[in-house]
Amino acid sequence: MFERRLYFHLDWLLLVAILTLCGIGVLTIYSATYDPTKHAAASLFRTQLYAIGIGLGALLFCLALDYRHLASSSLIFYAGTLVLLIYVLVSGAVRGGAGRWIPLGLVNLQPSEFAKLAVALVLALLFGEGHRGARSTGDLLLGGAFVAVPFVLIAREPDLGTALTLLPIYLGIAYVAGLRMRLLAVVLGLAIVAAPFAWTYALKEYQRSRLQTFVNPEQDPRGAGYQQIQARITVGSGGLRGKGFLQGTQGQYKFLPVAHNDFIFSVLAEERGFIGVLVTLGLYLFVILRSLEAARLSKDRLGAYLVAGVISGFTFQVIYNITMSAGLAPVKGLTLPLMSYGGSSMIATLAGFGLILNVRMRRFTN
Repeated sequence: MFERRLYFHLDWLLLVAILTLCGIGVLTIYSATYDPTKHAAASLFRTQLYAIGIGLGALLFCLALDYRHLASSSLIFYAGTLVLLIYVLVSGAVRGGAGRWIPLGLVNLQPSEFAKLAVALVLALLFGEGHRGARSTGDLLLGGAFVAVPFVLIAREPDLGTALTLLPIYLGIAYVAGLRMRLLAVVLGLAIVAAPFAWTYALKEYQRSRLQTFVNPEQDPRGAGYQQIQARITVGSGGLRGKGFLQGTQGQYKFLPVAHNDFIFSVLAEERGFIGVLVTLGLYLFVILRSLEAARLSKDRLGAYLVAGVISGFTFQVIYNITMSAGLAPVKGLTLPLMSYGGSSMIATLAGFGLILNVRMRRFTN
């Protein structure tokens, strides 16, 4: 359990940066859902505050217990997550053609968000304790099997965007664990060879449409290309200093769909401008670099692998969402961690940072 002396080793700078991003997110959600005709915002920002409160509780839980004890129970957590993912496929709540949620009264649980933590924990245990790194093909195949099962389940919801976030977690841990570049080159070569088959047989029609409209969104400006075009307009309209809080038009007048969720960064760029974007990007960069330092300072391989996995998935999602908001990547349902609206995403993300803070805090323990 938590020892009082560990309190002095807590990374308060990282925690403050995380909470600052959460605060920016709440304000941006409030502005994105603000109705100028009613002079009021939707209640989504309050729901986000509740999610942050629960997420901080999850962060404290992951912080209080030794991360080695949490990793030793990772197989149980992993198996439980798979059960929830299977339940979602059978009886999950369907919205917009996708069944990703389990209704729990006033809230909806999205198990795929917690699958990221489960995969990071079980891979860290696999490479950190059971093996001495990831240096052989057998090690990589075994780790890949742990990733493949939740990947397939999540992709069948369908939620290919969230499923893809499992891959950087796997690659991040494998790289730190000693993945040989020769093996990585072989995997990339196989992926290139398999790409035409994936295009024809694995991707659904709407997914192929998104990729095609990314190349040329003007070919369907009122359909598949609408979000991408509006996202570019929203980001570009902010200028240097932005239009000001509650002064944006794209989100509040509903020109930009799901502005409070997938395109929260576009709303931020419109209202805060280039200066606000730089500040936010600086905070994200600080969080990422500070977390990587926690991996470097870790007292054991298990802690380093765990941090590498969590922050790799986080970094991939941040980069993809921001480039998507700027029209530089195909539109996928990937939220911006710590800022986008979403209870399960917020709770899982804060729990992940609880693990990172845990590893750094316990670097002096025996």
